[in-house]
Amino acid sequence: MEGQNQNMKILCLHGFRTSGKFLQKQISKWDPSLFLHHFQMDFPDGLFSAGGKSDIEGIFPPPYFEWFQFNKEFTEYTNLEECISHLCQYITHNGPFHGLLGFSQGATLGALLLGYKAQGKVLKEHPPFKMFVSISGSKFREPSICEVAYKDKINVKSVHFIGAKDWLKLPSEDLATAFHDPLIIRHPQGHTVPRLDEVSIEQLRKWIANILFDNNDGISKGEEHDEQETLKVDTPKELQNNIIDDGNNNQINAVEIATSEEEIPKEMQNKIIISNNQINASEFAGKELKEVIQDKSINTQIDASQDAL
Repeated sequence: MEGQNQNMKILCLHGFRTSGKFLQKQISKWDPSLFLHHFQMDFPDGLFSAGGKSDIEGIFPPPYFEWFQFNKEFTEYTNLEECISHLCQYITHNGPFHGLLGFSQGATLGALLLGYKAQGKVLKEHPPFKMFVSISGSKFREPSICEVAYKDKINVKSVHFIGAKDWLKLPSEDLATAFHDPLIIRHPQGHTVPRLDEVSIEQLRKWIANILFDNNDGISKGEEHDEQETLKVDTPKELQNNIIDDGNNNQINAVEIATSEEEIPKEMQNKIIISNNQINASEFAGKELKEVIQDKSINTQIDASQDAL
């Protein structure tokens, strides 16, 4: 099952006049068990070289890139269509991608792609995206774009990080309204990938657990009958009749999710993880027990030099 999750790819779009490597550095302040242990993270550079001074000069080495250009009011855009075409080609050639993650300009662009796809304007042959992580994102303001991209609620699971001191706080809140049932995680910082406190880590961990559960449930439902029988043989007898509830009044036999080749530790067999859905800990067999049943969040340690990032 861990191998199945490792095939899930996230396209990560950096902010204005930074780079893929810089966003990778920013995300590194988050505990790796949140994303890096479950997903392949792809950090491409923007299509265009930075056309002016970067805010991270002296903090992070060049080169710097931008996805497109815009006026002061963010109502007129240059090279946006070329950027969208470039990203669609990149997604087609390097995907499929399970979801998108973006910071600032990258988050704004990612939401636009999701809205356009929902309306059938781009990526018609690409499988539906399942998740979106927005950090300091915003909507486009040009009416002809808004009428298409945000016409309907975007039905993709989304989490939006909104900073109390971020100059894009209100636009970030507005972007969240474009999505169906968004998770909003607020933080006291500014326009940055935030450090996460214990509450935020737990919120994000549960959100990710739901996505992993949905993905594994879909894989399980698509398996052939003989593969199901093989799983049953390999599953400990005491677990085969263990019934769990996925939170939607659907009962699922634990044999459907117990796919580890390792014997499931006895102390894990009756453990339940609550993450809006109830997931039997047997799904995570093979991992250290503390990763599965810990009752408090990991306190992310961040070097003081990264605060500026």
